[in-house]
Amino acid sequence: MPDRHEDHPLGAVIADAHEHPADDAYASRSARRQAHAHHARRRRRKGRRSVVILVALLVVALGGYGAFAALKPLVTQFTASDDYAGQGSGEVTITVPEGASGRAIGRVLQEAGVVKTSKAFVEAAQDNEKSGSIQPGQYTLHRQMSGASAVTMLLDPSARSADKVTVREGLRVNEILPLLAKATGQPLADYKAALKDPESLGIPASAKGKAEGWLFPDTYEFGSELTAEQQLSTMVARTHEVLDGLGVSDQEAQRLLTVASIAEVEAGSKTDYAKVAQVIDNRLANKLGNGGKLQLDSTVSYAVGKRTLTTTAAERAVDSPYNTYRYPGLPAGPISNPGKASIQGALKPTPGPWLYWTTVNPSTGETRFAVTWAEHQQNVKLFQAWCQAHPGKC
Repeated sequence: MPDRHEDHPLGAVIADAHEHPADDAYASRSARRQAHAHHARRRRRKGRRSVVILVALLVVALGGYGAFAALKPLVTQFTASDDYAGQGSGEVTITVPEGASGRAIGRVLQEAGVVKTSKAFVEAAQDNEKSGSIQPGQYTLHRQMSGASAVTMLLDPSARSADKVTVREGLRVNEILPLLAKATGQPLADYKAALKDPESLGIPASAKGKAEGWLFPDTYEFGSELTAEQQLSTMVARTHEVLDGLGVSDQEAQRLLTVASIAEVEAGSKTDYAKVAQVIDNRLANKLGNGGKLQLDSTVSYAVGKRTLTTTAAERAVDSPYNTYRYPGLPAGPISNPGKASIQGALKPTPGPWLYWTTVNPSTGETRFAVTWAEHQQNVKLFQAWCQAHPGKC
């Protein structure tokens, strides 16, 4: 009968184990060592996985920081405000050009460091209904202002840093230049030098190198940045603007300004400009019977460089193309710088037969017009009475 253990090897092993106790102890120790080694390997693998995970997280973190550092300028660009906050600080001088749009002003402010972006100023200007009244000129503003603050300051007259200079009607060139020099701080010599090249100022060749009559009387804000030449060019351009607006051609301009300059000086009030212009036309037409001589003291005073209402016999005999007692026709050119009203009067004289006028009261400007010599003499007596009552005024 065969042994049953031969058919069941596992049973034989078990039986054999029971039969060999020493071997069983050895197997137990071996199993424990294997289990310990297995756990050790698991701990090492777990440790390696932790290190790998930690390194991976660190790489991701570092990669994220690098990506953030690379993208930060773009993020800032899209998220940062395009406007400064507050009133700003320090001082910066800017010039608002004539006829500048809101965007043009914004660009000037941005380039000067006043506002952060032109857009900030434009948007602020659109929100302020008064922004349309911002005037051209020179302003002292702050650096790094908000757009709204810049708009508010440009609307504040006290922010305008350019000195105003008012050139009244009837002044001569040699009287205007010192006014400009005083107001802007430019040397008087610079203005005189600029006049040596009249065509560069926009004065036409018909003026024969003279600026008289072409410096339009007005209130200007030139500031320290404009040169003497630029200032004079601005005044000449203003004269062209007025003449163009009245439809005066280049061929008519010099004659018209000459008549207007006489009316500006001779007339007692603006309402008399057109009547004085008519008397000039009547005399030029030889209706006085003296060969078309105007015989005006104002032109003689200009010829001798004086500012008087009357002239002496010696002055009236001076040899000058501006002496209308000596030479017939208009003087060589304007004798003052006329304003728009006198130019309009010269352009459209009031129809009438008058041959004389006399400002009988220079204090009030009352002027009387006459057709006959006898009538004129009565008016002259009134003027002489005023002169006696005001010594040194005539």
